[in-house]
Amino acid sequence: TAARAVGRQVDGPVATTGDARFADGAWSQNAGFFALHQLYGVGGRYLRRLLADAQIDEATRRKAEFALNLTLDALAPTNAPLTNPAVLKRAFETGGLSLLRGMRNFVDDVVHNSGRPRQVDMSPFTLGENLGATPGKVVYRNDLMELIQYEAQTDEVHRIPLLCSPPWINKYYIMDLAPGKSLVEWAVQHGHTVFMISYRNPDASMRDTTMEDYLIHGPRMAMDVVADITGEEQVNILGLCLGGALTAMLVAYLTAIDEQRVNSITLLNTLLDYSEPGPLGVFTDLATVERLEAKMERTGYLAASEMRGTFDALRPNDLIFNYVVNNWMLGEEPPAFDILTWNADSTNMPAEMHSWYLRACYLNNELAEGRMELLGERLSLKQVECDTYIVAAQNDHIAPWRSSYHSTQLLGGDVRFVLSSRGHIAGIVNPPSPKAKIGRSSE
Repeated sequence: TAARAVGRQVDGPVATTGDARFADGAWSQNAGFFALHQLYGVGGRYLRRLLADAQIDEATRRKAEFALNLTLDALAPTNAPLTNPAVLKRAFETGGLSLLRGMRNFVDDVVHNSGRPRQVDMSPFTLGENLGATPGKVVYRNDLMELIQYEAQTDEVHRIPLLCSPPWINKYYIMDLAPGKSLVEWAVQHGHTVFMISYRNPDASMRDTTMEDYLIHGPRMAMDVVADITGEEQVNILGLCLGGALTAMLVAYLTAIDEQRVNSITLLNTLLDYSEPGPLGVFTDLATVERLEAKMERTGYLAASEMRGTFDALRPNDLIFNYVVNNWMLGEEPPAFDILTWNADSTNMPAEMHSWYLRACYLNNELAEGRMELLGERLSLKQVECDTYIVAAQNDHIAPWRSSYHSTQLLGGDVRFVLSSRGHIAGIVNPPSPKAKIGRSSE
């Protein structure tokens, strides 16, 4: 630091490039900010090494690593206005107006957004116009879901219809996000007859809804309706995340009762083997599950805000502190972004189903180990012989691709695995284009 103060470009122990938080030139050109960055980097490195040397069990280590990383991210000098050169420059350039706008944004978020910085400007988006806009209509409804059939856009269609099974942790239209970014739109434009399940957003009245209810009154009932409408007994099913896990359970159940009604399944960013759940494992140990169960016992459901907060904590710099700086310190408005608009439109999880899912899958890994029972039948993925196409995303922190790859060893029949780029959601909202990349493919 002393050398840099007199104009000599001496490297410190921590690299001054590679971290977007410290991209401003002042972190390397100003001796004071350079020292602050070096102290922060060296301190964090020391604490991580200290934790690495600690004699603790692996489960405790994962929790400690998560807590340490979240704490270090929160304590970054970029998260305070007096130690962020970009904030100081903006305040000087605007005569302090940026700080006033930031304070206004902060107060608004405290009052209207539970004290969290808003991630997105949702005002430019309207469902049915520029989100979830592929033409279709509801053709069936029960207490758990609605079934949408999309209008054909080709003169001829493939014989076997396509049924989409979305996760009920979010709204269905991630699979029909926006024109040009819609998997549904692409499918109907390429001759598929497409049906989509849209699940009800649970409230306290659904506290006793089970995974069996989702299986029977969700995709199983949807298959019956599709057969009545199209005259075809078989369907191709496309499942995303939790909807993909339910798809695998459904096909294993149908196999157990000798109903060969599924021609093929496609699993997008889906876990079937939960032995290595990645960062989410920090939140799915027995003690945490029991705390969640106690909370859900009082409300009847897990609130959408809690689930969203968990996912944000997995990527705090991108999903929390980035907006703290942008909105509250620089005084900027959050961007208008369709994926984040969908992400903010999240849903609750019914207590009984969610508790069962966490215990059966994350704690006991029953599906992968062939011990899961639903509707009186033991489910065996090895007996599933229909073709399976699995897509995983390279940077997925919710369904890590290596864990997703384990599914290729669990399922019978022909299985193809494709590793795409990007993350859990952006890896799916990834339409064919010259910029699209496939990381790795295996059969």
